Amino acid sequence: MSPIAEIITIGDELLIGQTIDTNSAWIGERMSMIGIPVKRIISISDNPDEIKSVLADSMSRASVILITGGLGPTNDDKTKLTLADFFQSELVENEEVFQDILQILTSRNFPVSALNRAQALVPQNCIAIRNPQGTAPGMWFEKDGKVVVSMPGVPFEMKSIMETTVLARLAEFFHAPAILHKTIMTTGVPESKLASMLQDWEKVLPGNFTLAYLPSPGMVRLRISGTGGDQSALEKGINDLTGSLVHILKDFHFGYDETSLEETIGQMLSNNHYTVSTAESCTGGSIASLITRIPGSSMYFKGSVIAYANEIKTKFLDVNELLLEQHGAVSQQVVEQMAKSCRLQFKTHFSIATSGVAGPGGGTISKPVGTTWIAVASEKGVFSECFKFGEHRERNIVKASLAALNMLRIELLKETIT
Repeated sequence: MSPIAEIITIGDELLIGQTIDTNSAWIGERMSMIGIPVKRIISISDNPDEIKSVLADSMSRASVILITGGLGPTNDDKTKLTLADFFQSELVENEEVFQDILQILTSRNFPVSALNRAQALVPQNCIAIRNPQGTAPGMWFEKDGKVVVSMPGVPFEMKSIMETTVLARLAEFFHAPAILHKTIMTTGVPESKLASMLQDWEKVLPGNFTLAYLPSPGMVRLRISGTGGDQSALEKGINDLTGSLVHILKDFHFGYDETSLEETIGQMLSNNHYTVSTAESCTGGSIASLITRIPGSSMYFKGSVIAYANEIKTKFLDVNELLLEQHGAVSQQVVEQMAKSCRLQFKTHFSIATSGVAGPGGGTISKPVGTTWIAVASEKGVFSECFKFGEHRERNIVKASLAALNMLRIELLKETIT
């Protein structure tokens, strides 16, 4: 039987919503890459009886149990003592772990306290896993052919332990089959339309390959996964399937493996020595923020005007007051004028402008919440489009920002083709 995994996250801060569990999503993704899928995630308090009960339950089902949290130096961190009791072991000091703790603390000019030194104590029957990023070691237990790994809850410490030690050791221990993934990034098309476009393609997928739809506001990731014993055959299969899928998607596809839309656009602008500016109303600078997240964006991004109020639109973007009176701020006429003026003032090859009703208030019968006009201007003219995003303010801003970037991407594709 193929191995499966369960994740146990420990900490009251997770249960009361003070801390969001990002560890499990990351662990699940990495475990799938070594052919050991995660089938269950459980969050519990740092209570010894609860830890023992949930761990015993997980071990009755899963081959691998990955535990995060409860390994700090303070008295409320009880995981290590509980695991020692569960696996009927005493705590002993591990010299390698202590030297790691000593090196980390002295490099930061911190004294080694008794609590820090106690972190070098680990159950005698575990394999201590050195932590390159912190003072709490990981712990590897084996029992009845099953593996339990306990790691710190701090994300960058957990990730370091997983990547340097745990993943490779688990793959070797269970001789898991090879598994490969390829993610195709899409935007500008809803999940339902994608499913319709790809239904014939999915019908002829080889049995050892699957396609997953991973939607988020403004985009859908398509993940092709393949499993098998022949790594080279899997790679060829993934590449062939990716090529045929992208051929169907055409311009809806913009990148691979978590490449962001702003990265793709930045590369297109940079390759063609183009520049861009933004004039934002409803998005409030979100588009400019996305663009400038990319290193080197100063080569192609010149600046932005956040024209939230109408007087800013008239004063800084030359929007005629008559247009605002006749058509309103959320209109094709106004957003196109914003884009034209922005491009001229910043002297850029392209500009993006947005104006909309983000919500939750401000909507009307003719312009309900979510109504957004977006324009892209270039020396060849201005192109605009109206979107109806919905009633959720934050999602509307995200969707509008991505839709605006995608409109720019489409215009850039036209420029490079011609």
